[in-house]
Amino acid sequence: MSSNRPSLPKGTRDFSPIEMVRRNYIFDTIKKVYKKYGFQQIETPAMENLSTLVGTGGDESDKLIFKILNSGDYLAKADEKALQEKNANGLTKSIAEKALHYDLTVPFARYVVQNQNEITFPFRRFQIQPVWRADRPQRGRYREFYQCDADIIGSDSLLNEVDLIKIIDDVFTELFQGKLNYTVSVNNRKILQGIVESVGLQDKLEAIVVAIDKFDKIGNKGVIDELVRLGINLNDCHELMRLILPKPVRETELEKIQYLNQQIKNTINGQKGIDELEFVFEKLQQLGLKTANVIFDPTLARGLGYYTGTIIEVKVDNFPSICGGGRYDDLTGKFGLKDVSGVGISFGADRIYDVLLDNNLYPEFEGDSTQVLFVNFGEKEQDYCLPLLFQLRNEDINAEIYPDVRAKLKKQMTFANNKNINYVVLVGSDEMNSGKLTVKNMKTGEQYAFTIEELIQELKK
Repeated sequence: MSSNRPSLPKGTRDFSPIEMVRRNYIFDTIKKVYKKYGFQQIETPAMENLSTLVGTGGDESDKLIFKILNSGDYLAKADEKALQEKNANGLTKSIAEKALHYDLTVPFARYVVQNQNEITFPFRRFQIQPVWRADRPQRGRYREFYQCDADIIGSDSLLNEVDLIKIIDDVFTELFQGKLNYTVSVNNRKILQGIVESVGLQDKLEAIVVAIDKFDKIGNKGVIDELVRLGINLNDCHELMRLILPKPVRETELEKIQYLNQQIKNTINGQKGIDELEFVFEKLQQLGLKTANVIFDPTLARGLGYYTGTIIEVKVDNFPSICGGGRYDDLTGKFGLKDVSGVGISFGADRIYDVLLDNNLYPEFEGDSTQVLFVNFGEKEQDYCLPLLFQLRNEDINAEIYPDVRAKLKKQMTFANNKNINYVVLVGSDEMNSGKLTVKNMKTGEQYAFTIEELIQELKK
């Protein structure tokens, strides 16, 4: 027998029954809100052709892709020159044609193009599936995790952005129960373009955006160091940061947007981004929010390269982003369907799980596990209990019978305690003769004599 203990790959986790109940609570809450807003559910495969994924989210995203080796003798068709030169990128093309998807948006764009004749546009879809990223595991960051996406594609209306922020408000109002503060940061990629253009650095836009995206991790000095490494002189670096970090001279978010507008008003992209963001904030102001604190954050960049307009990120203290998204104007263009605009958000279920757990925000889940256990005193008693067991199940009451007729009562009661079963039914000769079941409440220790109909009534209270 091998002495090696089994283990999991780093960045992955098993989920116990109680963890699955909590996760399903998160999924069900998000699904309910998505459906309320008219979204329909789809699923796409865990794997995509590598060519589908590469080049859509930018160089940083390409590095996160888990490639899948071709079946069979994959080295037989390997690029020998790339192999000899130890050229990993060149070799990958010849030995790995597929990969695990790193998000759900790119597969969705591929799905839209392939099914465009069956889809009614604007198309509202939601998708809840695992994704995989070759990232360094740490608290709140996993290599396998679930995303809960909602996207609206085939419409460039900014009312869609308003809807998505209202969805965020609804979901976290229910999950956090008003007991936890969270911030919804909003920016616009066009504003970032305007800032970069106003400093005359538009040829380095994508690299600058990637650097700015690290602001919350490395701070002002760290971003400046990154910009200097890109070959940007120090004066331009400071001017960029001055625009991205304006002094808090205004009170409301709309005033902050208008203040920045004065700084970049000569740029076409910047002006358009300002107008779009003003629309979103004005509509949110009119409609009101339940618990969300929505702010304008010029440092918000989001590293995925396909974003072109509004970008959104949600955070609570001491945690990475728990929800994010944005507008993409031509993600389907890579697959041959040009100029189809979309916008979406994605809830990170695994991070939300940890936030709820750390803040003791999960409700009691008594109805999700076994509610009633029939003790098994022997074959005769077992035969009497079996129809009663199924009578409970037919009433949607979670019930089971201890399967071993030879097990001692103490062992069966310990089993009920370990599974947190609320009620234990004990049936012996007296109960079979009277038709009254002895029912023990495992929380209070009290015992009752119920008919099966009375027990059903009691449980349904």
